[in-house]
This record gives sequence, C-alpha cells and structure tokens, in this order.
Amino acid sequence: MNSLTLLMLLPIFGSVAVAATPKAKETLTKQVALATTLIVAAATIAMAVSFQRDNVDLQFVEKYSWIPTFGINFAVGIDGLALVLILMSTILAPIVVLAGWNESHGGRWSVKVFYILILVLETMMIGVFAATDVFLFYVIFEAMLIPVYFLIGGYGSGQRSAAAVKFLIYSLFGGLLMLASIIALYVMSGDQGGHTFDLQALSQLQMSSTTQNFLFLGFFIAFAIKAPLWPLHTWLPDAAESATPGTSVLLLGVLDKVGTFGMIRYCLTLFPDASKTFTPMILILAVISIVYGAFLAIGQRDLKRLIAFTSISHFGFITMGIFAMTSQGHSGATLYMFNHGFSTAALFLVGGWMISRRGSSTIADFGGLQRVTPVMAWSFFLAGMSSLALPGMSSFVSEFLVLVGTFTRYPVHAVIATFGIVLAALYILIPVQKALHGPTTAGNENLSDLNLREKIAIAPVIAIIIAIGFYPAPLLKVINPASAHVIAQLGFTDPAPTNGDK
Repeated sequence: MNSLTLLMLLPIFGSVAVAATPKAKETLTKQVALATTLIVAAATIAMAVSFQRDNVDLQFVEKYSWIPTFGINFAVGIDGLALVLILMSTILAPIVVLAGWNESHGGRWSVKVFYILILVLETMMIGVFAATDVFLFYVIFEAMLIPVYFLIGGYGSGQRSAAAVKFLIYSLFGGLLMLASIIALYVMSGDQGGHTFDLQALSQLQMSSTTQNFLFLGFFIAFAIKAPLWPLHTWLPDAAESATPGTSVLLLGVLDKVGTFGMIRYCLTLFPDASKTFTPMILILAVISIVYGAFLAIGQRDLKRLIAFTSISHFGFITMGIFAMTSQGHSGATLYMFNHGFSTAALFLVGGWMISRRGSSTIADFGGLQRVTPVMAWSFFLAGMSSLALPGMSSFVSEFLVLVGTFTRYPVHAVIATFGIVLAALYILIPVQKALHGPTTAGNENLSDLNLREKIAIAPVIAIIIAIGFYPAPLLKVINPASAHVIAQLGFTDPAPTNGDK
C-alpha cells in the first residue's frame, strides 16, 4: 500500500471499530486496537520497502483541494527523514498497546475511550510528518494536543490534571506564534504571485532579513517547546511523571520529534538565511540542554522524572546535529530521533512495569531486582545502556555522527557536548546500580518477573536497539541522501579534512 492518505485513515477506521465494540467486552476492545496498529505498522513497512532511497524528491505525493478559497490543500508526501519517523511511530504504536494492556484501568473514562484516543493520535502522528501544506501541518500540529491532553489528564496519576494543563498551555503558546508566522507567509505569497500554503512555493518567497528572522522565531519557538529545548522544557518532567508509561512513550518517543523534525522541514527550508543567523545562539541552547538535562537527571529520585531529564539532554544532541549544518550532523540527528524513540520506549515501558509491581516510582525503593526479576532487570539494563550510548547500542551510532558532524564545524561546542556523555554514565549507572544490584530491598522479595505479554512487547524494542547498534546501514541509506539534500539547499558543503585528518 503506497497511499499516505489511506495510511492515515487506517487508525481512524480502527477507532470506529473500537467504538462499536460492546462496553463490557474490554478484551475485545484491546484486541481490535492492537490489530489496527499492527495493520498500520505492516502497511508502513511495505511502504518503506518500495521507497526509492536515492530519490531526494518527495515520494508518495498526494494532493487534494481542501479549502480552495484560501488555497489550502490536503497535500502529503515524504522524503527519507519523514519515512524514518513515520516508521518509528507506527512500530511503537502496537508495542504501546500491548505493553500497556491494563493502563486504561482506573482512568477517568472507559477503556474504549483510551484506545480511541491512541488510534486518533496515531493518525495525527503520521499526518504531521507527511504534510506538505503548511496550514495542514499546523492543524495537525495543534490537533495532536487534544488526545494527548486527555490521555494525560484522564488516565495518568498524581497531579495529572495540572500536568495536562501545563502541557497544553505551553504548546498552545508556541502554536500561536507559529500561526502568526504562517499568516505572514500567506499574505506575502499573495503579493508575490498568488496565495498559497504549499511548502515548496513558500520556500521560494523573497523577504527581507528582518522579516525572515521574525518569522523564523515564530516557528522555532513552537518547535523548541515541542522538542523541548532549554529553557522551554519545564512542562516535560511533570507530563512524564503524571502520564501512563504508554502515553509517555508516545509523548517523548514520537510527539517531541515533531519539534526537531519541524526545525529541519520548516525552519531550514523556509528561512535558510535566518537559520544561519540564529545558528550560534541555537547551538549554545543545545549545549546547555545537553549538560543541564544530564545534571538534573543525576539528582532525580523519581524514575519517570529521571527519564524525562535524560530526554532533554538527548534533544540537545539532536538540535546540535541539525544546526551543525553538516551532512553527518544531519544524518546523525535524524538517526538519533529514531533511536531515541526506541531507547526511551524501553526505559518507560520497563520502568512502568517496575513501578506497577513495586507501587512506587522512587528509585531508592528498588534494589536487588537482578535476583528477583532477572528478565525485567536485564531489559532495564539494556535500555539504560542504549540511553547512555554504549557502543553496540543504537544510540551510539547517532550520537557519534552528531559529535563528528558538529566537531568539523564547531569544535568547541562538540567538546563541551562530549562532557554530556560522561554525565550520561552517571545518570544511568547510578540508578541501575541502585535498582538492579546490591541487597534486595524490603518489599521486593516477591515481585513477579515479566509475563509473556510483556516479554513479547519489549522484545522487538530491544531487538531494534541492538540491531541498529551493529548495523545502521539500512536506515542511513534512507537518511543520508535526504540530509545531504537539505545541506546542499542551504548552500553548505561539508568542511574539507585538514592535512592531519588525511
């Protein structure tokens, strides 16, 4: 199946089927949701197989008139960057459904509503990466907030309502800034040939440097909030702490990638000169995010907040790779997005199982799990090793590419960022030692290990982490041409090696 529109509609059809299931038959509801996400994943993999890796143009392009009065179209298409992120999203969706089989229990609304929200969110995850009409992108970008808000506020724990509202306020603020920039682009397009929201047409607009700078900031701030990048990150730890593990996987593993994806697709494409102007400042913010997020992760006592702060550090690496303006940096950043999705999924899913068994998310309450629950302990260990970019794990490849790509143009930033790797060893190894090793903490003696369903759910995540760690070529063959094309469009060439490098 090579229709992006149909791929987007499949989860919607699944949500209708879920809505039609009897309320009393919760297992059937879950089975329908799982079957839908598996079908969507299979369709995405089939699309990836037919993708032309060396073609840098958008593929699977579809365009339908939506609101002709304003020149708005339902226009979709993907390049290597979008394909990789859609693939990540649709593979994670069935894993989240299977791993969180009982997450909806105890929520404010029914099990049926929970899975309808998950499926609607999956449609939007596909659409936001595939949209080539800027107005369509904005609508999906904002509409994604609705299912996430209800998933956090309706099925989370602790201060879930406050966390959901904080997430919504931050995101809406960023969205309004982006909307102002979109309107300005639309008005300018009318003065230069005809009103349009087409991404390719808007990228050809002529504008002064001052105008471009202001419009760039409207988009960038929205994406920096979504990513999130320091100092616009404060909503993330609260949301991650309050959300269910499955929701956190989709929030940090997929939705946050919309921010870094948007930096490439919209900030660099629409405002190339402004991107160059703000690169020094953005690189500083990225380095601060790397070190700041790592330092705060080291001091965390709550497992969920620990994972959230590690993600802030990781998104600093991704942003740095994007604005290093080298093909290696861009390829590394895109691969980092994919790898972070799975390493974060592993951490949140296994961490969620640990929390549900222990009845606590405080790291100090775990101890000696290696003896009591060896499969769960080893799964958490491997997830942690991926998060700190251990060689042989998927994150190592992407982090290495980002640092090498940055060093060739901005060596000082790369050296400082490398300090984040040292801190990563601390924020991962310390909780791993406390939770998995040492004497068994009182209350952990009778904890149950992973059941068959949980093993089946985590197995593909661990397999992908290890497989990409040893053999990233299949993904890089898709990513590299798209990354090189972006760099070429910006007018950059990779720095030539010095005599000492030859």
